[in-house]
Amino acid sequence: MRKWIVIGVVALLALAAGGGAAAWYYHSQTETKTVRGSSTQEFVAADAPGETSRPVEEVKSTPWPMYGFDAARSHVGADFDHRPPYKRLWSVETDDYIEFPPAVADNRLFVANQKGDFYAIEAESGRVAWRKDFKSCIAAGPAVKGHIVVQSVMNKLPCARDNRESQRGFVVALDARTGKELWRTDMGVTESSPLVVGNLVYVGSWNHKVYALSLRTGGVQWSYDTGEEIDSSAAFGSGSVYIGGNGGHMFALNAWNGRLRWKASSFARFGKREYFYATPSVAYGRVYAPNTDGTVYAFGEKTGDLLWAQKAGSYVYTAPAVWRSRVYVGTYDGRFRAFDAATGDPVWSWDAPGAIHGAPTVMAGLVYFATTSSGLATAKAQRKVKAGSRGIFALDARTGKLVWQQRGVGQYSPIVADSERVYMTGSTRVYGLLPENGS
Repeated sequence: MRKWIVIGVVALLALAAGGGAAAWYYHSQTETKTVRGSSTQEFVAADAPGETSRPVEEVKSTPWPMYGFDAARSHVGADFDHRPPYKRLWSVETDDYIEFPPAVADNRLFVANQKGDFYAIEAESGRVAWRKDFKSCIAAGPAVKGHIVVQSVMNKLPCARDNRESQRGFVVALDARTGKELWRTDMGVTESSPLVVGNLVYVGSWNHKVYALSLRTGGVQWSYDTGEEIDSSAAFGSGSVYIGGNGGHMFALNAWNGRLRWKASSFARFGKREYFYATPSVAYGRVYAPNTDGTVYAFGEKTGDLLWAQKAGSYVYTAPAVWRSRVYVGTYDGRFRAFDAATGDPVWSWDAPGAIHGAPTVMAGLVYFATTSSGLATAKAQRKVKAGSRGIFALDARTGKLVWQQRGVGQYSPIVADSERVYMTGSTRVYGLLPENGS
């Protein structure tokens, strides 16, 4: 009898220990993880975005060259001082969702909708100068250098999502003046907004590869296989291109030969990592990279070391804007957040009327973003997605106070600008705006 009592006690203790271990493991995998940073570790205060003046002629000819404004993807329109209120000059209907904002060059806007229509729009009048129909999905913004406009194109309509690695897409270069096709490079499906640095164009692909193409010919200069699908776009700094993958890794590649410089990771939960879907931003000697796990990560630009990590919300799909030692992102649970660029500490938060999917823009001390009304809340969503209404909002970038709003307009991206006007992106329309104060 004693023997069986002892065995029973041991079994109960083993069960209790196993249950405790299981509870500990579950808690360790689901708890909110944060890492606090420091301004003394890999923080270069002089590497501040938006504080290097471009030549006047460059600002005039190519006011907004690419998605994120510059190669670092700061999303800061530092050359322009427009502030609301605005009056509407014109609008152009594209007949489908516009996921990424226009590029602006040579007094024209270049923009694509999701079903593959690509437009060149006169900046002053809103007249469509030329249009292309690629009959394929587009989920990327164009880039312009000189008289060449480059666009990434996905697979053929209706853009099936199965067999992703075997699907085909391409990158195309067009004459910005006439729309004539200059070259086309076939590859796996690409939804990377092209990054142009010097005479090279960088994109990622569903086939796991990152490509560097010749701006002049489209020829592949190098490619690197990351081992995971790439939906994100690349950012540039210190001779490297930085791009995130769907396997939860951030890659730093030598911009000139494609060699891996470092590889960093998001937090793992139950052995899995979520997507680096958003394009990173490079500033202050760091790479700021939001992840769909709801966390914003800061990695050392040269080392890849994790310098800070801060929970922002349920999901983060927005690329960050970085300005005046602040990092700005929006979340699917309807919060717009500002974090300290050195430490990751929260600075302020503003409750938005809906989920935020597209990247913000900083201009003249205001940070602009759009809310979406599309059905982001699907059966696959395991965390909160705020259902709400479309709008574009401008907050004081220092305090988070609401300064201006345009309800019923918006979806993904808010605004870009040139020296004379602001260009607002609605769900399917592009609007030309003029500051009423004449700035």
